[in-house]
Amino acid sequence: MAKKEETISMIDTFAEFKELKNIDRTTMISVLEESFRNVLAKMFGTDENFDIIVNPDKGDFEIWRNRAVVEDDKVEDPNLQIALSEAKKIDEDYEVGEEVTDEVFFEKFGRRAILNLRQTLASKILELQKDAIYNLYKDKIGQLISAEVYQTWKKEVLLIDDNGNEMLLPKSEQIPGDVFHKGESVRAVIVEVDNKNNNPKIIVSRTSEDFLRRLFELEVPEIHDGLITIHKVARIPGERAKIAVESYDERIDPVGACVGVKGSRIHGIVRELRNENIDVINYTTNISLFIQRALNPAKISSIRLNEEEHKAEVFLKPDEVSLAIGKGGFNIKLACMLTDYTIDVYRDIDEDVEEDIYLDEFKDEIDEWIIEALKSIGCATAKSVLAKSREELIEGADLEESTVDEVLRILKAEFDESEEA
Repeated sequence: MAKKEETISMIDTFAEFKELKNIDRTTMISVLEESFRNVLAKMFGTDENFDIIVNPDKGDFEIWRNRAVVEDDKVEDPNLQIALSEAKKIDEDYEVGEEVTDEVFFEKFGRRAILNLRQTLASKILELQKDAIYNLYKDKIGQLISAEVYQTWKKEVLLIDDNGNEMLLPKSEQIPGDVFHKGESVRAVIVEVDNKNNNPKIIVSRTSEDFLRRLFELEVPEIHDGLITIHKVARIPGERAKIAVESYDERIDPVGACVGVKGSRIHGIVRELRNENIDVINYTTNISLFIQRALNPAKISSIRLNEEEHKAEVFLKPDEVSLAIGKGGFNIKLACMLTDYTIDVYRDIDEDVEEDIYLDEFKDEIDEWIIEALKSIGCATAKSVLAKSREELIEGADLEESTVDEVLRILKAEFDESEEA
């Protein structure tokens, strides 16, 4: 009796386990039946002559064995055959050649069989649980989650969601300045889910562009309701971001709705992103206008597009160049990311000012990567380079002293030749 109670208790335990681990009823019945069959097959060599009935509502099960009736001296396999005299003890009407079906009580198989069943069930349920986690999250890539910090390491943080599932937040997916403490709640987006070697791994991110998208959807009802669309997002995590939005309802100002009254909506997002500055701009299919808006707060004088190569040459007044490039070059880098165009910034040379020469004209004498480094600090022309001190060029463009000296020599020689001519 004790063994039967132990077996039933075991099934009750796994029924509770099923509820906790989101394993559905049909799957659980199948697992129980398969586990019983595995144990029976090991004990008797086959399980094909057994019928197993699992009743999860009552927390019990039945096992019925089917055996052929043979003469008393013809029994070769007691599992598949039953002697006529034994069959008649069950029912006097049995004859040779008929089939006897009688109930088998699993607890009579002994403690080893029960332990074997328990181990088999535990192994299969663990496999099912891993599959369930993978199937639950594989279609949730890009979705926002909130989880609790369970443990922090040098290269990653272990998070636990409300269902007890583990998630990893790698250092590379953390915003610079992120500091986590055990027990605190963290928001992120799911970026990767794999099940290599039947070991599900869920990777989340706070640097993904989708993280910024989901935060805006959360904070701005008009985006959640589909009245405002987010077309493009560009981020340099922890520093700056640009987001292009559009409204299909003329009564709704998409930028104003995203920012909120006195910045009420965007402030919460900025805090979540560790004070990452966010520029919200109106999206347009007019690429020239879109590039102008993307370079805000700089004011563009003119623009020249090469749509085939996705390149744009932007001309600005000298005092606007630094605004277009931005601190650390972030503004122009984000504008390129947002518009999918390579943007080159040039000073708009006044006709009354002494003639200048664009650096691109010196490609035969100066390596292109050096020219690009100089452009990154707002020097698109020869005179804009010559107007800066040697030290400014070395530190600002991150160039070797010898490289800067050679560039200055080439540019000065050009103007010296022009004067001689």
